[in-house]
Amino acid sequence: MVTLIVCPNCGAKNRIPTDKQRLTPKCGRCKHSLAGMPQSGLVNPLTDGQFHALVEQASLPVLVDFYSPTCGPCQILAPTLDALAHDYVGRLLIFKIDTSSQQRMAQRFQIRGVPTLLFFKNGRCIDQVVGAVPRSDIEQRIHTLLQQAA
Repeated sequence: MVTLIVCPNCGAKNRIPTDKQRLTPKCGRCKHSLAGMPQSGLVNPLTDGQFHALVEQASLPVLVDFYSPTCGPCQILAPTLDALAHDYVGRLLIFKIDTSSQQRMAQRFQIRGVPTLLFFKNGRCIDQVVGAVPRSDIEQRIHTLLQQAA
């Protein structure tokens, strides 16, 4: 499997084979280190401190899953998000933020229940869904997000 990492320095999209991701990948265009960068094709964990740089300044549309590790519906939704991350590689970044340990962003976006999915384009939240909704509902929102991002 290959994941896509967008270089924060030059914006180039870099295809990194899964078996080489632990070797501190560098951008093919500008040679900037890609270590620690979010990977398209995976659901990336996110902290409050990373939110601005990784979500609000992302070059791709972003889906953020606000979850709790003890939440049953959150655990049911997780494999769906993993599959969507794989299916939308290079077109969408997916992050998850644990509301029990990362509370600042949950308060900022007034997250009252989990799971809550927020959809971002150009750093702005443009859609939200609460609860473990079917994959088809999430995909419909992703398609709308991608059309708006074009």
